[in-house]
Amino acid sequence: MTEAIKYPGVKLGEGVTLQSFVIIGQPSTGEQEGSKETVIGDNSLVRSHTVIYLGNRIGADFQTGHSVLIREENSIGNFVSIGSHSVIEHHVIIEDNVRIHSQVFVPEYSILNKGCWIGPNTVLTNAKYPLSPKAKEMLKGPVIGENAKIGANATILPGVTIGQDALVGAGSVVTRDVPAGAVYAGNPAVKLKDISELEL
Repeated sequence: MTEAIKYPGVKLGEGVTLQSFVIIGQPSTGEQEGSKETVIGDNSLVRSHTVIYLGNRIGADFQTGHSVLIREENSIGNFVSIGSHSVIEHHVIIEDNVRIHSQVFVPEYSILNKGCWIGPNTVLTNAKYPLSPKAKEMLKGPVIGENAKIGANATILPGVTIGQDALVGAGSVVTRDVPAGAVYAGNPAVKLKDISELEL
């Protein structure tokens, strides 16, 4: 069994398990080892081949699948789960009880509110005009509302807000804001009905 690598400045809570080939506190380009504190809360499980960069503050009962990449300086709450092969870029806010399934991409400056659910292979985006002269200055990630659910293989465009308790159907391309409690699907996604009309 191969030991995990912990860089200086890493603080692990009680009962944290780091599996083989895990790296915690990886410096980003231009940063010194340990220049920012990296915290993982109690009773967390980080599965093999996961890399977590420096400056992340992660709550209790956190878990990853295998081969997750979490870039620097994110705020991640309690009871968050991130599935295998997902990528979380830097300066992302993920609140408590968020479930991110496998192979999800979450770009910088995204906000995932409490209890939201992101289906497998979902792609969130943050560059309205990629490679344009001001692209880096204008990055704006999506905001996923509390308890909203995003179906598998959906794509959410930059700056889009998905409202509280909303549902986005699998394979949808969401180009505009989705109101709270609404069901949207399609390419481009359009309103089909309200959550209250679903037979659950």
